[in-house]
Amino acid sequence: MGYIDLHVHSNASDGTLSPSQVVELAVSQGLDAIALTDHDTAAGIPEAKEAARRLGIQLVPGIEFSCTWRGKEIHILGLFIREGEPDFAAAVEALFHVRIRRNEEMLRRFQADNLSITEEELREGNPDTVITRAHFARALVRKGYASSLDQAFQKYLTYGGRYCIPKETVLPEQIMKILKKNGAFSSLAHVMQYQFGWAETEELIGALKELGLSGLEVYHPSHHPGQRQKLSLLARKYGLLPTGGSDFHGANKPDIQIGRGRGGLRVSHCLLEDIQDFQEHSIRSHMPNAPVGHVPI
Repeated sequence: MGYIDLHVHSNASDGTLSPSQVVELAVSQGLDAIALTDHDTAAGIPEAKEAARRLGIQLVPGIEFSCTWRGKEIHILGLFIREGEPDFAAAVEALFHVRIRRNEEMLRRFQADNLSITEEELREGNPDTVITRAHFARALVRKGYASSLDQAFQKYLTYGGRYCIPKETVLPEQIMKILKKNGAFSSLAHVMQYQFGWAETEELIGALKELGLSGLEVYHPSHHPGQRQKLSLLARKYGLLPTGGSDFHGANKPDIQIGRGRGGLRVSHCLLEDIQDFQEHSIRSHMPNAPVGHVPI
């Protein structure tokens, strides 16, 4: 049985490789399947799908949404999204404009302090990219305002600082409603990065389960073996399927390899089979007359 990676980014958001380059890299690493899960955008999926068809690897169309729970930003993955559905596209567009308003204010603050950065420089030649903190960090390094990406984040881009203003509040209820209406499989991403205690982490998982959460990202480079074990138990307790991925970003996270994280991450294809079975069962429960072989996942 082969290996997969269900959490990967391209330059459609804050990765550094194009969607097709990401697919090519996954093939070169012997992966059976990947999910492209760019931040608040599905713009890279058509290119990734075409590359996957050409190279013979399974491409799971996905997305990573940001929202706020108890004052902290959390991320929810959507897998097997139907990116072309008008309602879904409209919802993603609305969230995109939330980012635009924040980025415009961040640019204004940098420029007011004579840190000359333009939107064109942030886009790095890709007019369709979703601009994130990583784009600001790279621009700050290129312009000589920071010596490294780490320094750029620490000096200028800490959450709540002068330049990195809080995002407009998007609630988990909004994100879960979008994914549920789209028929996507939802999973809470990199759970331990939020730095909640175990009791609050379980409260978050329980709250999202009530909203329709289907999975929990048990396997992630930021989770050590003991945390993975606890998360596996929580997934079982709440009837959630485990998911896993590297959170690959290319040169923006040079220590993270696609399919392997920091070297020791290996996500079994069995996890994807369980998700596909879950999706097929869910769709058939709403489409009882759907013929075999035509389940639209």
